Amino acid sequence: MFLLLILWPLAELFVLIKVAEAIGVLYAILLLLLSWPVGTWALRSRGRAAWQRLSAAVAAGRSPGREVLDGALVVIGGFLLIVPGFISDLVGLLALLPPTRALLRRELARNLQSRVVVGATRFTRGRTLYDVDSTATDLDQPQLHG
Repeated sequence: MFLLLILWPLAELFVLIKVAEAIGVLYAILLLLLSWPVGTWALRSRGRAAWQRLSAAVAAGRSPGREVLDGALVVIGGFLLIVPGFISDLVGLLALLPPTRALLRRELARNLQSRVVVGATRFTRGRTLYDVDSTATDLDQPQLHG
């Protein structure tokens, strides 16, 4: 994670230089400035739509897992468009566009599900963190200190 925090800005700077060489410094800066209002608009409009879908799912009594992940991806995508940089803009757009957001949501759900399963079945030093066989019994307070 620390490496990502160092490499991301360096990669953004490298891409900015290459884009500026290709289209000119002024156009590169204008593109970066244009992504800020687009990101703000995306956060407001797409975020509002995601919130409405979440509310509708809860009102209908069904699990809002898909809507929660969609909302998270919309927030991340809008935020990445506000952050200056062409790489962050590209990742932000991928998180905002419905076809690619569906792919990201599926991968995110699979990753989260596998983490939950691993966390629920983790073993430490040969014993489980929970009572698998339901053999635990309550002890009276005097028995604990004796």
